[in-house]
Amino acid sequence: MATLADSAVSDPVALVERLARKARAAQRMLAAVPSDAKAAALISAAKALRGDASAILAANARDIEAGEARGLSPAMLDRLRLDEARLEGVAAGVEAVAQLPDPVGEVIDTTERPNGLRLSRVRVPIGTIGIIYESRPNVTADAAALCVRAGNAALLRGGSEAVHSNRAIHAALVRGLGAAGVSPEAVQLMPTQDRAAVGAMLKAAGLIDMIVPRGGKSLVERVQNDARVPVLAHLDGICHTYVHSAADPAMAREVVVNAKMRRTGICGALETLLVDAAYPAAGELVAALIDAGCEVRGDARIQALDSRVIPASDNDWDTEYLAAVASVAMVDGLDAAMEHIARHSSHHTEAIITADVAAADRFLSEVDSAIVMHNASTQYADGGEFGLGAEIGIATGRLHARGPVALEGLTTYKWQVRGSGQARP
Repeated sequence: MATLADSAVSDPVALVERLARKARAAQRMLAAVPSDAKAAALISAAKALRGDASAILAANARDIEAGEARGLSPAMLDRLRLDEARLEGVAAGVEAVAQLPDPVGEVIDTTERPNGLRLSRVRVPIGTIGIIYESRPNVTADAAALCVRAGNAALLRGGSEAVHSNRAIHAALVRGLGAAGVSPEAVQLMPTQDRAAVGAMLKAAGLIDMIVPRGGKSLVERVQNDARVPVLAHLDGICHTYVHSAADPAMAREVVVNAKMRRTGICGALETLLVDAAYPAAGELVAALIDAGCEVRGDARIQALDSRVIPASDNDWDTEYLAAVASVAMVDGLDAAMEHIARHSSHHTEAIITADVAAADRFLSEVDSAIVMHNASTQYADGGEFGLGAEIGIATGRLHARGPVALEGLTTYKWQVRGSGQARP
């Protein structure tokens, strides 16, 4: 009898169909599981992750060694790497999702028509969600936890660079879920790295209800171009911070350096800094970035502030570096800053640093991005930091969900109509 791995080579479409049908069957059962039981299953999964810590870290060490041999970038290796603290964070994240309010069954609103019909909109699971991701093995746990809590099945396809980590994390998760009575088929990991299986997932309309890509630009572009299934995604994280003329210099230095240098390889990292021409400490701000180890690529006015600034090219304003590099421009006021953001932003996260509340209110109101911030580091663009427990991704589009997508974003709704014998005239 052919195994799943065997069929992946000969018939990826059949493989995906088989897995998705199992996931849909498991999801129908999961949708009926009470909220407390789903929470208990996630607590059990977190316990299993902690119990398998040694095996998971050993698997991750194999992936890191292979990644270094393949020449993965420092940003990719950072996303891939697990240690005891990060793995504990993964387990704690699963527990945090278990403690969140269950959105399933929530009544969004109710109305009563003049004819006596009572209408309610009620949250329900989306169904089966395919998650295609690279590098970050924590996505295996985050996505599984969020899907289970919201009553969805998950079909996971991680990248080849994290294959051993993903398998070890998945094995622990499903053992913990199964011990608490949730079908392991509610969270499935694609058993092959064959790229044809990704293509089969993207075309599995009617079997997979939504695709969430998490990874580099080439992956997300492929998913968005080829999918026949609805996609929830962001392409780039070109995040801006604008230091307004009324910014406090000490705050500006701390927030800007943190936004760029805390972790350079995440999508919420600052990529472009805009400095108001009337800001009195522009030179100190640029120097602080450079002294922190950041390469600064600036326009002519920024270059005049510090001899270490490298001239910026036209492409720099549209580049997600995911490294210790930032493009820096001087702008003539709030309107110029917002114009620059509108022209170059990927609509992910933008921040303004200022003591001027009116300027901040205009920025928050008029900048069209999924997340806009006042006096805070863009590194806070994260579902856990937003109190969502974890996130399945950041959505930068305008439909269904926007920003960090967690439990509510993994539900849809249905109309419930209650009558007393009404017949339409």
